[in-house]
Amino acid sequence: MESLAMIENWPVTTAAAAVVRADGTLAGDRGPTAHRFPLASVTKPLAAYAALVAYEEGAIEFDEPAGPEGATVRHLLAHTSGLAFDEPRVMAAPGERRVYSNAGFEALGDHIAKATEIPFADYLHQAVLEPLGMTATTLDGSPAKDGVSTVEDLVKFAAELQAPRLLDPRTVAEATSVAYPGLKGVLPGYGLQNPNDWGLGFEIRAAKSPHWTGSSSSPRTFGHFGQSGTFLWVDPDAGAACIALTDRAFGPWAVEVWPALTDSVLAELRRS
Repeated sequence: MESLAMIENWPVTTAAAAVVRADGTLAGDRGPTAHRFPLASVTKPLAAYAALVAYEEGAIEFDEPAGPEGATVRHLLAHTSGLAFDEPRVMAAPGERRVYSNAGFEALGDHIAKATEIPFADYLHQAVLEPLGMTATTLDGSPAKDGVSTVEDLVKFAAELQAPRLLDPRTVAEATSVAYPGLKGVLPGYGLQNPNDWGLGFEIRAAKSPHWTGSSSSPRTFGHFGQSGTFLWVDPDAGAACIALTDRAFGPWAVEVWPALTDSVLAELRRS
């Protein structure tokens, strides 16, 4: 895809990107797609997918207690447990506010490890990475932010999100639909959003503005971006997903160039 050439002008040392159609075929890629990049919060969708597998296996239930008092697995996945951003401190009652929380995902990982009697990184490997052939992806640390992967591996994950093989499509549809509608909260890097829609581990674009996806992205677009300069989105209306991984921390440069890339990719897909 010609639009992916835009990453060659980004103010980063290393960048790789790809677009995956809904049928799993590669529409195009650019850059060192086998290079391993720290994912930062793009780790969260992978961790969430492992949680969905644990749910389907019967190891956990979405509405069972987990995390702070009164919270559930569903609250942790949807960033509504009330836990603070990066410490296990309660800031709100469960279900009242969208408080984006690494601590919540760490509590989720601990809960799944206890329920399955398998360390969370091993469970992620067995439940998601190995079945999808994501051989270059690892988790060494927090399920909120310590994943490392390649564009080649995330192409496989993006294909799975669009045509699930590991999960019932209805489970993925629930995870990529708004949980606890109407809650406001801060989208890191983009300020207060009202509402700040989120699914179960996946951010939902909805009508957020400003946003890291494009102005032409559909409201149903879901995915995640990471502070390490990474993103993955799936736009069901466009029938495609896009991954971009870089080695420069998120900042004003990303706010400027990411939406332009997304709009260019979507325009090229429409033309083809």
